[in-house]
Amino acid sequence: MRAGCCLRVFLRRRKEAEEERLFPHPRNEALRAQADSPHSHPFPREPAVPSSRLPSPAPPHLPCPGGGGRWPLCCQEKRRGLRRHRRGGHDRAAAELNKNPVEGFSAGLIDDNDLYRWEVLIIGPPDTLYEGGVFKAHLTFPKDYPLRPPKMKFITEIWHPNVDKNGDVCISILHEPGEDKYGYEKPEERWLPIHTVETIMISVISMLADPNGDSPANVDAAKEWREDRNGEFKRKVARCVRKSQETAFE
Repeated sequence: MRAGCCLRVFLRRRKEAEEERLFPHPRNEALRAQADSPHSHPFPREPAVPSSRLPSPAPPHLPCPGGGGRWPLCCQEKRRGLRRHRRGGHDRAAAELNKNPVEGFSAGLIDDNDLYRWEVLIIGPPDTLYEGGVFKAHLTFPKDYPLRPPKMKFITEIWHPNVDKNGDVCISILHEPGEDKYGYEKPEERWLPIHTVETIMISVISMLADPNGDSPANVDAAKEWREDRNGEFKRKVARCVRKSQETAFE
Protein backbone atom coordinates (compact mmCIF):
# COMPACT_ATOMS: atom_id res chain seq x y z
CA MET A 1 0.00 0.00 0.00
CA ARG A 2 2.79 2.38 0.94
CA ALA A 3 4.60 1.73 -2.34
CA GLY A 4 1.40 2.42 -4.30
CA CYS A 5 0.83 5.66 -2.39
CA CYS A 6 4.40 6.82 -3.07
CA LEU A 7 4.00 6.02 -6.74
CA ARG A 8 0.81 8.08 -6.95
CA VAL A 9 2.50 11.01 -5.20
CA PHE A 10 5.49 10.75 -7.54
CA LEU A 11 3.28 10.70 -10.66
CA ARG A 12 1.20 13.62 -9.41
CA ARG A 13 4.27 15.73 -8.67
CA ARG A 14 5.82 14.88 -12.02
CA LYS A 15 2.59 15.93 -13.77
CA GLU A 16 2.52 19.21 -11.82
CA ALA A 17 6.16 19.86 -12.69
CA GLU A 18 5.46 19.24 -16.40
CA GLU A 19 2.45 21.57 -16.33
CA GLU A 20 4.50 24.25 -14.61
CA ARG A 21 7.24 23.85 -17.23
CA LEU A 22 4.81 24.23 -20.13
CA PHE A 23 2.40 26.75 -18.57
CA PRO A 24 4.41 28.69 -15.99
CA HIS A 25 2.67 30.99 -13.56
CA PRO A 26 3.55 34.64 -14.24
CA ARG A 27 4.88 35.04 -10.66
CA ASN A 28 7.45 32.32 -11.29
CA GLU A 29 8.81 33.79 -14.51
CA ALA A 30 11.63 35.70 -12.83
CA LEU A 31 12.61 32.72 -10.66
CA ARG A 32 12.43 30.39 -13.64
CA ALA A 33 14.62 32.68 -15.75
CA GLN A 34 17.18 32.80 -12.94
CA ALA A 35 17.05 29.03 -12.46
CA ASP A 36 17.55 28.44 -16.17
CA SER A 37 20.65 30.64 -16.25
CA PRO A 38 23.72 28.56 -17.20
CA HIS A 39 25.76 30.31 -14.48
CA SER A 40 23.52 29.13 -11.65
CA HIS A 41 24.16 25.39 -12.11
CA PRO A 42 27.44 23.54 -11.75
CA PHE A 43 26.19 20.72 -14.00
CA PRO A 44 24.53 20.80 -17.42
CA ARG A 45 20.73 20.78 -17.44
CA GLU A 46 18.21 19.60 -19.98
CA PRO A 47 17.59 22.23 -22.65
CA ALA A 48 14.69 24.57 -22.02
CA VAL A 49 11.48 24.18 -23.96
CA PRO A 50 11.83 26.00 -27.33
CA SER A 51 10.00 29.32 -27.38
CA SER A 52 7.95 28.09 -30.34
CA ARG A 53 6.35 25.48 -28.04
CA LEU A 54 5.61 27.86 -25.20
CA PRO A 55 2.09 29.33 -25.11
CA SER A 56 1.83 32.91 -26.26
CA PRO A 57 -0.01 35.63 -24.29
CA ALA A 58 -3.71 35.92 -24.96
CA PRO A 59 -4.71 38.95 -27.02
CA PRO A 60 -6.28 41.71 -24.89
CA HIS A 61 -9.59 41.61 -26.76
CA LEU A 62 -10.03 37.86 -26.40
CA PRO A 63 -10.03 36.18 -22.97
CA CYS A 64 -7.74 33.20 -22.65
CA PRO A 65 -9.79 29.99 -22.20
CA GLY A 66 -6.86 28.39 -20.39
CA GLY A 67 -6.65 31.03 -17.65
CA GLY A 68 -3.49 32.52 -16.21
CA GLY A 69 -2.98 34.93 -19.08
CA ARG A 70 -1.54 32.27 -21.40
CA TRP A 71 -2.93 30.14 -24.18
CA PRO A 72 -2.77 26.32 -23.91
CA LEU A 73 -1.16 24.56 -26.82
CA CYS A 74 -4.49 23.41 -28.23
CA CYS A 75 -5.71 27.02 -28.31
CA GLN A 76 -2.52 28.10 -30.05
CA GLU A 77 -3.24 25.55 -32.77
CA LYS A 78 -6.73 26.99 -33.20
CA ARG A 79 -5.31 30.48 -33.49
CA ARG A 80 -2.71 29.34 -36.01
CA GLY A 81 -5.49 27.58 -37.89
CA LEU A 82 -7.47 30.83 -37.98
CA ARG A 83 -4.48 32.66 -39.41
CA ARG A 84 -4.03 29.92 -41.98
CA HIS A 85 -7.74 30.24 -42.87
CA ARG A 86 -7.42 34.00 -43.35
CA ARG A 87 -4.34 33.61 -45.52
CA GLY A 88 -5.32 30.27 -46.96
CA GLY A 89 -7.08 31.49 -50.11
CA HIS A 90 -4.00 33.38 -51.27
CA ASP A 91 -1.53 30.75 -50.12
CA ARG A 92 -3.42 27.99 -51.89
CA ALA A 93 -3.69 30.08 -55.05
CA ALA A 94 0.05 30.79 -55.08
CA ALA A 95 0.90 27.16 -54.35
CA GLU A 96 -1.42 25.92 -57.08
CA LEU A 97 0.09 28.29 -59.64
CA ASN A 98 3.60 27.21 -58.71
CA LYS A 99 2.64 23.55 -58.88
CA ASN A 100 0.60 23.74 -62.09
CA PRO A 101 1.66 26.82 -64.07
CA VAL A 102 -0.76 27.87 -66.79
CA GLU A 103 0.56 28.88 -70.20
CA GLY A 104 -0.07 32.47 -71.16
CA PHE A 105 0.45 34.35 -67.92
CA SER A 106 2.53 34.66 -64.78
CA ALA A 107 1.47 36.03 -61.40
CA GLY A 108 3.00 37.00 -58.09
CA LEU A 109 2.77 39.39 -55.17
CA ILE A 110 3.55 43.06 -55.73
CA ASP A 111 4.82 43.26 -52.14
CA ASP A 112 5.74 40.17 -50.12
CA ASN A 113 4.10 41.77 -47.07
CA ASP A 114 0.77 42.36 -48.79
CA LEU A 115 -1.15 39.23 -49.79
CA TYR A 116 -4.05 41.23 -51.20
CA ARG A 117 -2.28 42.82 -54.20
CA TRP A 118 -0.96 40.72 -57.08
CA GLU A 119 0.71 41.59 -60.35
CA VAL A 120 0.11 39.50 -63.45
CA LEU A 121 1.74 39.48 -66.86
CA ILE A 122 -0.52 38.25 -69.65
CA ILE A 123 0.86 37.14 -72.98
CA GLY A 124 -1.42 37.99 -75.88
CA PRO A 125 -2.96 34.71 -77.09
CA PRO A 126 -1.74 33.41 -80.47
CA ASP A 127 -3.83 33.86 -83.60
CA THR A 128 -5.50 36.96 -82.15
CA LEU A 129 -4.95 40.68 -82.64
CA TYR A 130 -3.25 40.74 -79.22
CA GLU A 131 -0.62 38.12 -80.15
CA GLY A 132 2.87 39.13 -79.03
CA GLY A 133 1.65 41.61 -76.43
CA VAL A 134 2.88 41.50 -72.83
CA PHE A 135 0.18 43.15 -70.75
CA LYS A 136 0.69 44.00 -67.10
CA ALA A 137 -2.29 44.06 -64.71
CA HIS A 138 -2.98 44.21 -60.99
CA LEU A 139 -5.35 42.01 -59.00
CA THR A 140 -6.65 43.48 -55.74
CA PHE A 141 -8.33 41.01 -53.41
CA PRO A 142 -10.97 41.99 -50.84
CA LYS A 143 -10.49 41.07 -47.19
CA ASP A 144 -13.32 38.52 -47.42
CA TYR A 145 -11.90 36.72 -50.47
CA PRO A 146 -12.90 34.16 -51.73
CA LEU A 147 -16.47 35.10 -50.82
CA ARG A 148 -16.16 38.17 -53.03
CA PRO A 149 -14.19 38.61 -56.26
CA PRO A 150 -10.98 40.57 -56.73
CA LYS A 151 -10.73 43.66 -58.90
CA MET A 152 -8.53 43.55 -61.98
CA LYS A 153 -6.97 46.57 -63.63
CA PHE A 154 -4.65 46.65 -66.64
CA ILE A 155 -1.61 48.85 -66.02
CA THR A 156 -0.46 48.50 -69.63
CA GLU A 157 -2.62 50.41 -72.11
CA ILE A 158 -4.99 48.06 -73.90
CA TRP A 159 -7.81 48.66 -76.38
CA HIS A 160 -10.59 46.15 -75.80
CA PRO A 161 -14.41 46.24 -75.57
CA ASN A 162 -14.42 44.64 -72.10
CA VAL A 163 -11.71 46.84 -70.56
CA ASP A 164 -12.69 50.42 -69.83
CA LYS A 165 -10.40 53.32 -70.65
CA ASN A 166 -9.04 53.34 -67.09
CA GLY A 167 -7.93 49.72 -67.46
CA ASP A 168 -10.62 48.12 -65.28
CA VAL A 169 -11.66 44.67 -66.50
CA CYS A 170 -15.39 43.96 -66.81
CA ILE A 171 -16.19 40.27 -67.24
CA SER A 172 -18.83 38.09 -65.63
CA ILE A 173 -16.46 36.06 -63.47
CA LEU A 174 -15.36 39.24 -61.65
CA HIS A 175 -18.88 40.48 -60.94
CA GLU A 176 -20.30 40.24 -57.43
CA PRO A 177 -21.99 36.88 -56.72
CA GLY A 178 -25.74 36.48 -56.89
CA GLU A 179 -28.47 37.60 -59.23
CA ASP A 180 -27.81 40.22 -61.91
CA LYS A 181 -30.30 43.04 -61.35
CA TYR A 182 -30.32 43.72 -65.09
CA GLY A 183 -30.90 40.09 -65.99
CA TYR A 184 -27.97 39.81 -68.41
CA GLU A 185 -26.00 37.21 -66.47
CA LYS A 186 -26.89 33.98 -64.71
CA PRO A 187 -25.67 33.54 -61.11
CA GLU A 188 -23.41 30.68 -62.15
CA GLU A 189 -21.69 32.98 -64.69
CA ARG A 190 -20.73 35.44 -61.98
CA TRP A 191 -18.22 35.10 -59.16
CA LEU A 192 -18.21 31.89 -57.13
CA PRO A 193 -15.90 31.08 -54.18
CA ILE A 194 -14.51 28.11 -56.11
CA HIS A 195 -12.81 30.45 -58.60
CA THR A 196 -9.05 30.97 -58.36
CA VAL A 197 -6.41 33.20 -59.91
CA GLU A 198 -5.99 30.50 -62.53
CA THR A 199 -9.66 30.51 -63.57
CA ILE A 200 -9.67 34.32 -63.63
CA MET A 201 -6.65 34.42 -65.92
CA ILE A 202 -8.10 31.77 -68.21
CA SER A 203 -11.26 33.88 -68.52
CA VAL A 204 -9.22 37.02 -69.27
CA ILE A 205 -7.18 35.25 -71.95
CA SER A 206 -10.44 33.98 -73.45
CA MET A 207 -11.77 37.55 -73.32
CA LEU A 208 -8.78 38.74 -75.37
CA ALA A 209 -9.42 36.05 -77.94
CA ASP A 210 -13.19 36.57 -78.09
CA PRO A 211 -14.47 39.97 -76.87
CA ASN A 212 -18.04 40.32 -75.67
CA GLY A 213 -19.50 43.22 -77.62
CA ASP A 214 -22.98 42.86 -76.10
CA SER A 215 -21.93 44.15 -72.67
CA PRO A 216 -18.99 46.50 -73.30
CA ALA A 217 -17.02 48.50 -70.76
CA ASN A 218 -15.44 50.54 -73.56
CA VAL A 219 -18.26 51.53 -75.89
CA ASP A 220 -15.96 53.08 -78.51
CA ALA A 221 -13.81 49.94 -78.72
CA ALA A 222 -16.92 47.76 -78.95
CA LYS A 223 -18.29 49.90 -81.80
CA GLU A 224 -15.02 49.68 -83.72
CA TRP A 225 -14.78 45.94 -83.09
CA ARG A 226 -18.26 45.40 -84.57
CA GLU A 227 -18.00 47.84 -87.49
CA ASP A 228 -14.31 48.14 -88.39
CA ARG A 229 -12.56 45.15 -86.84
CA ASN A 230 -9.80 44.92 -89.44
CA GLY A 231 -9.39 48.67 -89.77
CA GLU A 232 -9.25 51.22 -86.95
CA PHE A 233 -9.77 48.65 -84.20
CA LYS A 234 -6.89 46.50 -85.47
CA ARG A 235 -4.58 49.53 -85.76
CA LYS A 236 -5.25 50.62 -82.17
CA VAL A 237 -4.70 47.11 -80.82
CA ALA A 238 -1.44 46.80 -82.78
CA ARG A 239 -0.23 50.08 -81.28
CA CYS A 240 -1.03 48.76 -77.77
CA VAL A 241 0.83 45.51 -78.50
CA ARG A 242 3.96 47.39 -79.62
CA LYS A 243 3.82 49.66 -76.59
CA SER A 244 3.36 46.70 -74.24
CA GLN A 245 6.51 45.06 -75.66
CA GLU A 246 8.51 48.24 -75.09
CA THR A 247 7.32 48.71 -71.50
CA ALA A 248 6.88 45.08 -70.39
CA PHE A 249 9.82 44.96 -67.98
CA GLU A 250 10.03 48.55 -66.83
